[in-house]
Amino acid sequence: MSFARHPDQTAQVTLPRMPSWITSKKVQTLEDEAFLSGAALSHLHVLLGQGDVPHALLRNRLALRASEASMTFSGRPERAGDLRDEVALLRSGDQAGPAGQVYQMWMRAVERKVSVPALHRAIPNFAPEHIAVWLDPEDAGQGGPVGRAALVLEAVLADVPRSEAAALVVADAALAQALGWTHVVSLLGTGLARRDLRKTGEELRLACHKAVVASGIETIRMGADLARKADQLKAVAPKLRAKGSETAVEMFLSQDAVAPTALTSLNSDRAARRFCDRLVELGVARELTGRDTFRLYGV
Repeated sequence: MSFARHPDQTAQVTLPRMPSWITSKKVQTLEDEAFLSGAALSHLHVLLGQGDVPHALLRNRLALRASEASMTFSGRPERAGDLRDEVALLRSGDQAGPAGQVYQMWMRAVERKVSVPALHRAIPNFAPEHIAVWLDPEDAGQGGPVGRAALVLEAVLADVPRSEAAALVVADAALAQALGWTHVVSLLGTGLARRDLRKTGEELRLACHKAVVASGIETIRMGADLARKADQLKAVAPKLRAKGSETAVEMFLSQDAVAPTALTSLNSDRAARRFCDRLVELGVARELTGRDTFRLYGV
């Protein structure tokens, strides 16, 4: 894949802005909140159709946010840096700890197109036949997309108590399915609070609509920011002469955090470290850890 551009020209990224009436916090009724969540999803649908947005990277970063929220649900202290370390620095054959496993679950859920096998791969302790029931396509339009996702969330938590993070993955999959999106976008996983997961019926639907509005606003902001950063990276890609650099750039455009050791296309750890430091020098990537060793990089 070629990233060549005119050397002095960077493409302008134009993405939709949420109007102020969507971002207003004054709405309280289910009917009004459902209207706002529909408007937010409409704007988000436009963003997800934009070719300038690095979709895999956006989903991966949202998965990290959802994993942080899952840590809060379970009372664990791990935050973004800890989760990145636990997964990115795993050695071959090692198994992640509890926090890392939650992060891996979210990452796997957003990597592949929504399907029962893909979700079973992300959540292997959920039986495929149960996932198939929760994601029955004949029920996809029931109660509207957000209402459908709320019903699925309530059903999973009733069937498999104390599985909040996994239930949110399935609920976000149900939302994507109802909207006709190919991949999971972690909206409920990033927007719902722990107290919301104890709600049922109309109260849970209201919480889900509010979560979609809040997450939709943040996702559009994040998508616009990542589109700009991705465009800057693509603009400097022709200057990167190292063999295997195009494959390495693709990894930066799809993953929140990249360890130099993962850049195998560059043939050596030393070349990979030089490549990452070069991206930082060019202002198109940043070092994420602040450490001298075992460093991680991202756009």
